[in-house]
Amino acid sequence: MDDDLLLSAYSPIWFACESDYHGSFVSLTGIFHVMQHFRVSYFVVGLFWFTFVWLVQTNVLGRLVLNSLMIMNVKIEPSWANVLADEFNKPYFEILTSYVRREYQSVTCYPPASLIFNAFNLCPFDAVKVVIIGQDPYHEPGQAHGLCFSVAGGVALPPSLQNIYKELQSDLGIQTPPTGDLTHWATQGVLMLNATLTVRAGQAGSHQGKGWEEFTDRVISELSARKSGLVFILWGNYAKNKGRVIDRKKHCVIESSHPSPLSANRGGFFGTKPFSRANAYLVSQGQQPINW
Repeated sequence: MDDDLLLSAYSPIWFACESDYHGSFVSLTGIFHVMQHFRVSYFVVGLFWFTFVWLVQTNVLGRLVLNSLMIMNVKIEPSWANVLADEFNKPYFEILTSYVRREYQSVTCYPPASLIFNAFNLCPFDAVKVVIIGQDPYHEPGQAHGLCFSVAGGVALPPSLQNIYKELQSDLGIQTPPTGDLTHWATQGVLMLNATLTVRAGQAGSHQGKGWEEFTDRVISELSARKSGLVFILWGNYAKNKGRVIDRKKHCVIESSHPSPLSANRGGFFGTKPFSRANAYLVSQGQQPINW
């Protein structure tokens, strides 16, 4: 068979990786061209092909590609990509990217790689009306999905979220929802931003001090500078310190103790009515309130 016919029969050949990060592709066209150039025998080509098929079927290749190429290859909603474009090119972010990639390759980390920027993807820059600042993701299996204080559907409510729901009921009379998934807040314009976007399994705060804080400081600074009439909800001293860059002449800042049992039961969280206060401010700014 003519070599060109052989190549045309397989070209282009694409493999869509079976991973939790969709849209990752590996082209085999170039590999066959290299084989042709070096006049590799059809036996070797066939051996290569069957090996490749085995890797695909066992998902080994998909995992290798995910680990080596896709972790922290930033895929973020376009409006955020535009606002933060120069941040992704800074030296600290390159160091952060390398660190997070190594962590996800070597140990279990949360949230899943495809959900690291979930808060941004669900709430475009132009749609942000409220910002809730958390610290770092939940670190137990199945909990974190890229939104602060929120957990994936079907997962038991963490203590902080239980207290948030108690305050929601006290403030607006909303009964405790059947799920801890707060995606419906995010899609209405609530940016649910953790200061640190990743964490090792079972090790709270393990990815702090690696560069995420600088990145999320920039996020808050850009929101404060470029927009007006936002509501920032800062629960606990960590969030309050994070919010020092907010221009309080342009925005509403609601502060209280953290909803964790240790802080909330000491006073300063329950009865602060953050949800009704946020909605009242939004209405005063001519915006639609959040359906909490």
